[in-house]
Amino acid sequence: MHRSITENTLFYGDNLSIMREYIASESVDLVYLDPPFNSSRTYNVLFRDESGKHSEAQIEAFEDTWHWGPDAEQTYHELVTEASDEVSKAVAALRELIGTNQVMAYLVMMAARLVELHRVLKPTGSLYLHCDPTASHYLKIVLDTIFDPRQFRNEIIWKRTSAHGDAKRRYADVSDTILFYTKTNQAEFSVQYKPHDQSYVDKFYRHVDPDGRRYQIDNLTSPNPRPNLVYDYKGYKPHQYGWRVSRERMERLDAEGRLYFPKNLDGRIRQKRYLDEMHGNPISNVWDDVQPVSSHAAERLGYPTQKPLALLERIINASSNPGDVVLDPFCGCGTAIAAAQKLGRKWIGIDVTHLSIALQKYRLEAMFPGIEFEVRGEPGDVGAARQLALDDRFQFQWWALSLVRAKPLGSKSGGKTGKKGADRGIDGIINFFDGGGKPKRVLVQVKSGKVKSGDIRDLVGTVEREGAAIGVFITLENSTRDMRTEAASAGFYRSDGWGQDYPKIQILTTEELLHGAGIKMPPQYGTFKESQRVRADAEEHPRLNF
Repeated sequence: MHRSITENTLFYGDNLSIMREYIASESVDLVYLDPPFNSSRTYNVLFRDESGKHSEAQIEAFEDTWHWGPDAEQTYHELVTEASDEVSKAVAALRELIGTNQVMAYLVMMAARLVELHRVLKPTGSLYLHCDPTASHYLKIVLDTIFDPRQFRNEIIWKRTSAHGDAKRRYADVSDTILFYTKTNQAEFSVQYKPHDQSYVDKFYRHVDPDGRRYQIDNLTSPNPRPNLVYDYKGYKPHQYGWRVSRERMERLDAEGRLYFPKNLDGRIRQKRYLDEMHGNPISNVWDDVQPVSSHAAERLGYPTQKPLALLERIINASSNPGDVVLDPFCGCGTAIAAAQKLGRKWIGIDVTHLSIALQKYRLEAMFPGIEFEVRGEPGDVGAARQLALDDRFQFQWWALSLVRAKPLGSKSGGKTGKKGADRGIDGIINFFDGGGKPKRVLVQVKSGKVKSGDIRDLVGTVEREGAAIGVFITLENSTRDMRTEAASAGFYRSDGWGQDYPKIQILTTEELLHGAGIKMPPQYGTFKESQRVRADAEEHPRLNF
């Protein structure tokens, strides 16, 4: 029994349990997933400072270190004992072949989720799995087992970058693989096209109308004898086999300006075929025309594995229709759901970090002002926030920072990716401008345990040491009178740009934040890079009625 869900929903949590609990069988039209690939790689959410350089502020959203342990063993046991006979045999054979290592832990994790994704797909549905050569060959075996080899459609090669410095003892690694499967032979598919090469245009579309439209001329002679289509037209004689079109059709083409008349009446009338009305070249399984998200791209959010909108738009246009449901169970920074929203599809996104959920919320709100969607799994009250802090204090910290749109600083594992708490006393940063070209900063600390006045004195010292404008202390517990006194004694930050004073040190409880409270500071600030707004006109962004 699956709970009913509202499309256009973001879920925080493990996608396996969420799919099992919330998503009904045969309810999804298209699945796109871009799971972590490489067992030696750590994924970070990187942010950029105003100069465009990588900021020292970065946070590990999740680590792709799938080690064989109790969780992998349990999932393996479930697949062998509860999945179909084909899946059970395939997973057991892979373990025999690969052993109990990181790769096998990864494949077990993916196999369990692919079983669920197959279940939720409609008979007309499709799945696109984005991966790299590290595990694509193993994943294809798993997909063949779950979907049936006959439902394999393509191995798409996407050129994601240009040649680079790894071409020393091998060919440069410049591509990703996208495995395309369908649930049945009834799956939706619309051929996609790309514009003709300029050399082709120059060669075959040599003619230009006075209004600038390029065209080529096409033969109107019938390939076979057609006595009923032998007629003169405006003094031009037909071929001995006759025309390809009836007189009525010929007159209609003439009225529309689609006929080419040679100067000599002994010549043959031809039909104009305009370049701007041609589909172009059908897209093949090698995609070298979709550019990656460059460091200077307007859509870049600073997420290292961010895929270009154009890539997801091609997939969504090819394998779904307006109003269909698109599911991304590893939605990261939300490119798939942003593309789905833009193209008038419904969507469901799932991610395992509050940081990613926050990034997606900001992205959707920036791209589609006034958009309505639901977020499930975030704390809605103090009790839920307290439980999150007990379960994972780092997730609590990321969630609390998202309530004030602060950029996280540091990492869960420590090490070179960040200097957390004890080193600098900063958990998050908000940059803002208050006149002049140099940004100013708000420093944010988050506490989920007991708090005292000494914490505020420490924050005052950190703000002074770092030359920040304002310090904010977010606490799960209620603040004490001594804490409030310490904060008040810190005085004010004077905004020359806005001619207003703001408390230098501010204390906010999670309960206050959940009820709409916010930081008192100059209003023009931006921490997360905002996405470009999408025009919400009828053609580009149809309104969905649920």
